[in-house]
Amino acid sequence: MKWTRVTVETTTEATDMLSFLLDEYGVEGIEVEDKIPLSEEDKQAMYIDILPELPPDDGVAYISCYVDDKIDVKALCKYIEEQLEEMASYMTVGTGKIAMSETDDKDWMSKWKDFFHPFRLEDNIVIQPTWTERADVNPDDIVVQIDPGTAFGTGSHETTKLCIGNLKKYIKQDGTTDVLDAGCGSGILSIIAMKLGANKVFGIDIDQLAVDASIENLDLNDIPKERYRVVKGDVIGDREFATKVAEIGTYDIVVANILASVIIPLSAVIRPFMKENGVFITSGIIDDKEEAVKRALLDNGFEIVDTTYMGEWVSIVAR
Repeated sequence: MKWTRVTVETTTEATDMLSFLLDEYGVEGIEVEDKIPLSEEDKQAMYIDILPELPPDDGVAYISCYVDDKIDVKALCKYIEEQLEEMASYMTVGTGKIAMSETDDKDWMSKWKDFFHPFRLEDNIVIQPTWTERADVNPDDIVVQIDPGTAFGTGSHETTKLCIGNLKKYIKQDGTTDVLDAGCGSGILSIIAMKLGANKVFGIDIDQLAVDASIENLDLNDIPKERYRVVKGDVIGDREFATKVAEIGTYDIVVANILASVIIPLSAVIRPFMKENGVFITSGIIDDKEEAVKRALLDNGFEIVDTTYMGEWVSIVAR
């Protein structure tokens, strides 16, 4: 299906009002592009793992909306011009230039991919987004092919890097380590665990899109099907599902790169999935939540064995 993309060049000051007015007009799917860095609160609310480098904020913003043939585009543009003229009497609205283009559904869904390129993690792990140019790699590099789709995880965020560092520490080199990836997202940690020498991985996520993305990415990386399994379910809120997961097997490592607000209740239910002396690698924890997570782990019978930091993020390993 073809959509018309209408883009208005305006200011960050005017984005809220203009977005409201477009919504009032009946437009759905408003997109705002600016150079304002996300706040920590925004990052946590979005659970974002994909953070492009932004140039300095210049106050310019672009508001785009996508309309089908049910909306008269000329009438919409006239409406925008009228609203900007009125708004200009009490705020800075910028140039107000309006541009139009046509786009397919698939283009709209994939536009974010323009920001991401191959990059190196740790010393020898290279993340290769499937839609980009081939990365320069060394003979001993671990190359991870990844296409997160609409699921969480390209590996660029500090929380993912912290998890990977701890997977390197705790995966045994004898090929006997079994890993449970709780909240697997795009499957990036499952893939890296396998490439670091894990025996098998079991991924769970509450989002079917994440499950599908994980399976596709594990296949992309030639992980044998008999060595992984990914299922949809909630081990915190669904006791029947949690029981089934525990019946499938136990794991040497449980890794959860989620959020403190999820790790805290997860710490109360995760032990039945763990082997004796197994480790629980957690991340996605902003620094001011560190003590709350540690307290929950201790209250649920864990011993804190390792804590690592990157920026404002914390990874806690418990046994």
